[in-house]
Amino acid sequence: MFEKIIGNNKVKEYLETSIKNKNISHSYMFVGKSGIGKKLYAREYAKKIMCLNGGNCTNNECESCIKFEANSNPDYVEILPDGKNLKIEQTRKMQEKIAEKPIVSNKKVYVIDDSDLMTEESQNCLLKTLEEPPEYAVIILIVSNESKLLATIKSRCVIVKFDKLSDEEIKKIMPNLDDSVIKLLEGSLANSENIENKKEQYEELKKITDILEKGTLTQLFTQSDLLYTSKDDIISLLEYLNIIFFDKRWTDCIEIVEKTKRKILANNNYDMCIDYLLINIWEIVNN
Repeated sequence: MFEKIIGNNKVKEYLETSIKNKNISHSYMFVGKSGIGKKLYAREYAKKIMCLNGGNCTNNECESCIKFEANSNPDYVEILPDGKNLKIEQTRKMQEKIAEKPIVSNKKVYVIDDSDLMTEESQNCLLKTLEEPPEYAVIILIVSNESKLLATIKSRCVIVKFDKLSDEEIKKIMPNLDDSVIKLLEGSLANSENIENKKEQYEELKKITDILEKGTLTQLFTQSDLLYTSKDDIISLLEYLNIIFFDKRWTDCIEIVEKTKRKILANNNYDMCIDYLLINIWEIVNN
């Protein structure tokens, strides 16, 4: 039923069981860090519970599924932040529409993305709907930081916890990523595009580590322009350097990288911080 989605198999089983047993709640909270598939699950769950064949359409036979796949099902609505917040006007508009019965489906489903960005006024407004929802309505809140939501909101939702993706699952989704790059993602695809754009920089860092083993200190400085010219990206580059050092079991080098990060974050002279890094990791590897 959710076979095209990778990861969070326990969530998959729970949602499949709820559909088979027709045990659908009026409100859910999908909780977990960004980039792990919460919205994919919300969309697929919405499609299945709206299906006129009880979620058993295999080739989108019913009108609800056909329109859902064409992004034209009037009974499915996604609400996204307006700027940095989800505003009360958005919640009020949802309340007006949710009172109308479904047009082509069994249910009306509202998915509120980044629900933890709702203003307090918006949350209080939503609370009224959660207390007395129409029997045909389902609301799914997608949340990264549940601590930002009112306790009264959480108490009226079935909370579904999502885990981070494993390295193996990320590899299935993005097979062209190097294993060392996958480790940088920390179980989420939220930063995958940004990391993908830095692949050339990561290749340069690998060359630097090769020089550590085979070259001189002068060669190391000559080949380390990337570190001196990437001030805005330096923390992420140093974190990648740590992954390389960890794989090589150079734990003392990792300690130097961490000291360098602290110096940079404390606004010490940037070039001197990189000098400190290069001199010390070279001495560790070559002594």
